[in-house]
Amino acid sequence: MRKIEELMLEKSVSMAKSIANDIIIPDPTPQWVCDIFFDKYAKLEPIFLKDSVQCFLGLFKSCGGRGMLWNLTITAQTLTFMISFNALQCAQLVLEGEAPELRGMHANPNCINKYGYFPLHQAAERFSVDMIKLLLRHGASANVRTVGKEIIEDLLPLHVAVENTCLHKYLEDNLEDNLSPSLNHLDYIYNLIRLLCLPEMKIFLDTTRLLAEKTNNLLGELWKYIKDGKLTQSAILLLAAQDQIRGGCSSSSKKDGFDIIKSSILRLSFTLIWGKGSNEMPQKLLDEMKALYCAGLLVDIISRVGEPLSAYIQAHSEVPHEKVLEHVSSILKEYGFCPTGDSMDTLNLQPYDCKKSDGESCGSTDANRAATKTENLHAAKKKAARKEVGGGWDPTYARRRFFPYWRSVLQAKNRC
Repeated sequence: MRKIEELMLEKSVSMAKSIANDIIIPDPTPQWVCDIFFDKYAKLEPIFLKDSVQCFLGLFKSCGGRGMLWNLTITAQTLTFMISFNALQCAQLVLEGEAPELRGMHANPNCINKYGYFPLHQAAERFSVDMIKLLLRHGASANVRTVGKEIIEDLLPLHVAVENTCLHKYLEDNLEDNLSPSLNHLDYIYNLIRLLCLPEMKIFLDTTRLLAEKTNNLLGELWKYIKDGKLTQSAILLLAAQDQIRGGCSSSSKKDGFDIIKSSILRLSFTLIWGKGSNEMPQKLLDEMKALYCAGLLVDIISRVGEPLSAYIQAHSEVPHEKVLEHVSSILKEYGFCPTGDSMDTLNLQPYDCKKSDGESCGSTDANRAATKTENLHAAKKKAARKEVGGGWDPTYARRRFFPYWRSVLQAKNRC
């Protein structure tokens, strides 16, 4: 009987290892398995907070993997839960599937979970560059889209990063949703660029850049933002993904993507004007033309000044706001752009005040509290090797204090 058991185990291990993890599939896990997984929440939470591989394997072995595996595969729900805590070591463990306790079973980073999104969407929501790199290294596709009744459909991981970056406190406080007729277009664009160059924005731009590198038809996604008049989203993608845009988003293309976008803006402008056939434009058309004009300014500025701005962002992650705003303005002037108007009031650049009367964070959920605890743990580990910094320069601090997790686009439809 022992011999038979050994042979059956060898066969199941061989079958588990042969299951591909680069195939995009829906979640095959039945509901009763998911229910068992939720019963283990109380035990899994402290394990993922500490990102303890040893404790996870101990629990996995003691319960025979019940609730965490199905059909010789680690479930998508288990992997997504790890990512929500940014448990890098545990995620690597189940993606590799090399530990003897896992018996050859591993997680598929391209398996959509029951909520309608993929592990890479979850990593994009957390702005975890390390987790995104880990998933990509194990075959995750950046071109998967959300689907289902409980979520905004057709979102790429890139969309999650860009749209959630727009929720950054600085951008929300200092930029209007729509350009008012009295607002100087150039000042609006210059302020937007200045804000994106601040140290607290770096983790958000780094996430967007990493996902843009692996996203197909990047120019098409950028053009959708521009055509829809979404200036903030356009600016984030232009600045973060400028290297891919310059190459036309294709290794075989010799065209500069900035030139392609400029031509598209020009053609659309002519189409809007000629399509009206009258000198009097309705307000809607005027708004569309205004947004196109601003988009054209953005594309022109980033195409000429994007590289020195990006180099400055990467090299100056711990610089006071006044110095950053001053230097960004000097870079713009050096290339012939002259920011006008009053300088930005840095006193208004504040993080979210997320404290309620009972001391809990606003929008607090189990996942949000877990994320905060995880970030505190990782920050504590780095404290000995790196001086403690305020002002939002630590990436975990930046995400926690400047991004309203509870308003993420992955949560948006559930709130409606």
